[in-house]
Amino acid sequence: MSGTVLPDVYRADVEILWDYHDLHHAIRPTDVGIGLGSHDLGVATFAAELYLEGLFPRIVFTGANAPTTIERFPRGEAVHYRDHAVALGVPAEAILVEPEATNTGQNIEFTRRLLAGRGIAVRSATLISRPYQQRRAYSTAEKLWPELEIVCASRPLPLDEYIAGIGDVKRVVDMLVGDTQRIMVYPDRGFATPQDMPAEVEAAYRRLVEAGFTARLVP
Repeated sequence: MSGTVLPDVYRADVEILWDYHDLHHAIRPTDVGIGLGSHDLGVATFAAELYLEGLFPRIVFTGANAPTTIERFPRGEAVHYRDHAVALGVPAEAILVEPEATNTGQNIEFTRRLLAGRGIAVRSATLISRPYQQRRAYSTAEKLWPELEIVCASRPLPLDEYIAGIGDVKRVVDMLVGDTQRIMVYPDRGFATPQDMPAEVEAAYRRLVEAGFTARLVP
């Protein structure tokens, strides 16, 4: 499967997973915005928009590179995110860069370490991520930084518009399926807190795995 159009045969199951991962948190002021690095520059766009709306006084962009981002962001995800946010009007002095994290757990741990090292105390944070990463980001932060009040946020795009922006429908579905599996297996590995998963979500996940969307599954 290629292109940017989601085939009808998969739509119902993909929409079930898409909605499951969106926590529908009400956006409110917090002490810091944390932009989680990925291939999706929309994370930096939305972080900048929220900052410019006055929802937090500081942004931390966190992320090194993954095999899926090294070509697009050769200087590292967080560095490119910072440059994009500055181009959108965020003052450079309002941005901290954490350039070493290579997974969501490290995003949280290294950001916490960076802020502590700067003597910046935070009680609440807005975690800005890809839409389908919200639940995993939340469960990871809840495990690794339990005292933090967490608001999860993503650009409020419809599924089809998001797929068109990424430019690869299979990649998006693979990532949705991969994040769903991580919600299932990461608590037992000590990486995240358990999350409720309705039966219809698990069934949709298993149908998409059977359909071959397995590129982002972990062993």
